[in-house]
Amino acid sequence: MLDLVIRNGLVVDGSGLPGFSADVGVRGGRIVKIGHIAEAGHEEVDARGKVVSPGFIDPHTHFDAQLLWDGYAKPALTHGVTTVVPGNCSLSLAPLKAKHRMKLVGMFNQIEEMPNIAFETGVEWNWETFDEYVKRIGKDLSINVAPLVGHSLLRLWVMEDASMERTATSSELKAMQVLLRQCLDAGAVGLSTSFVDMDETLKPVPSRLADQEELHALCEVLAEYGRILQIVPEFYDADVTIARVDQLADLSIQYGIPTTFSPLFVNADNSNGVDRVMKRVDEQFARGARVWPQVQTRPIDISFCFAVPSLLFIRSPSWYRVMRFGSHDDILNAFRNPEQRKKMIAETTMLNMLWPRLVLRQVKTDANQQFVGKTLAEIAELRQTTPVDAMIDLSLEEDLDAHVLAGDMGHNDYARVGALLSHPRVHVGASDGGAHILSFSTYGDTGFLFSKFVRDTKSLTLEGAVKKITSDTANIWGLPDRGLLHKGYVADIAVFEADAIDRGPEYYVQDVPGNGSRYVRDAVGVDTVIVGGKVAWSRTSGYRNDAQGVVLPGQVGGAA
Repeated sequence: MLDLVIRNGLVVDGSGLPGFSADVGVRGGRIVKIGHIAEAGHEEVDARGKVVSPGFIDPHTHFDAQLLWDGYAKPALTHGVTTVVPGNCSLSLAPLKAKHRMKLVGMFNQIEEMPNIAFETGVEWNWETFDEYVKRIGKDLSINVAPLVGHSLLRLWVMEDASMERTATSSELKAMQVLLRQCLDAGAVGLSTSFVDMDETLKPVPSRLADQEELHALCEVLAEYGRILQIVPEFYDADVTIARVDQLADLSIQYGIPTTFSPLFVNADNSNGVDRVMKRVDEQFARGARVWPQVQTRPIDISFCFAVPSLLFIRSPSWYRVMRFGSHDDILNAFRNPEQRKKMIAETTMLNMLWPRLVLRQVKTDANQQFVGKTLAEIAELRQTTPVDAMIDLSLEEDLDAHVLAGDMGHNDYARVGALLSHPRVHVGASDGGAHILSFSTYGDTGFLFSKFVRDTKSLTLEGAVKKITSDTANIWGLPDRGLLHKGYVADIAVFEADAIDRGPEYYVQDVPGNGSRYVRDAVGVDTVIVGGKVAWSRTSGYRNDAQGVVLPGQVGGAA
């Protein structure tokens, strides 16, 4: 008897070839037969009228902390995601000395908008080395994890406070090389770094203090393992991004490693810049480099309330300074002070086109429920004021807990985004799963890929979209035996309805440690998700506790 049989499905195997009708048989966590299967299974899934594909791989997440209290990475698993890559943007949770824990929490709070209280109440700090962290998260996983090690963490471990002040000495470089080898031996699939991020004091993160010698020293080690380098470039400047593409290409060729950068957005004011970046990517691939741009599927939406800092205001110093460093009362007082309020409003004239179309999405008081769902322009007209004043007044009335949505801000020219996603060099990623939990929902990008760019714009075929988020990703990241429904491969499988798969509406839940909240989306059209040959979640039975995810080390050689 087989452990599992998936019957009567349309098998879209991840290769990009046309789907075909077949059963899929699983034994010992691996696929053993694809075709007509007469043998019974200990468990059977009826996939009639549904697609059976490899499980989806999300290559840009920040589930580092969430995995410590939630081994399913909820709700990512329900969207068909069977493998996640945390540790992006120079930040991982290891290697980390005990004395630096709060420094790292501050960086996660600033860069990824993860609340401090979630770390305080949801994390038992019982590791320091990368090996210890891998063993810790490996205890309760129901989803696979392919972790990166953060460059800022290597610097912080070796150089301590000096990591935030200067370049490394030759002895420190050697120590970082030794430490990186230890992390790669322990299961890290590569190294992440950042050229843009700031810490909780608004100073550059440690990785930004590194010079070229340091980056080359670390890539020498990546070359020994054939592992990937991920970077966050100056994505807001096409010229600098092109320079980073050239830099990554040289590193890729010199050290024989795959590289990837994220994000790459298509906005009305930068479409020519994106075309130029992609032209340079193609030129560098023609040289033999591997420089994979990561592009997200969803448009840019940002929610905020003034009770917590929001990156939406990062270019408005008087707003962001009080939100980042001020107390709750400081923010209230800034809004109540006529002169300070006038100065703050004057500073945001570049957002005057944005304010009217923002939508009030949530309040606590009964008196203001009447305004929920209305734009600030509509509320301003009802209250005889301006949109920005209406937003400030509502925030004061709600004790800063008025939630506002800045929706559809960019990356929403679906014809252009679809053309970019279909580009053979583009790597679908940049979901930021597990981060920015009060700014936007980082779930459902895969469903949106199918609903918008397969069914709607027809930018990709069903088979092409599946390939993008399964075998392409596995090959780029060097994840062995994943990404294809082939005999002998690990049985990470998603069963879904091709004509229905989508992301549900964004909504607010209170399920973060410390009584915290976040925005999430439910999966639409996903029927069953299988991890390592066992059902981890299904639409009928919900989450199951018999599936066992693993920490996946990359394989030597990386992507071809």
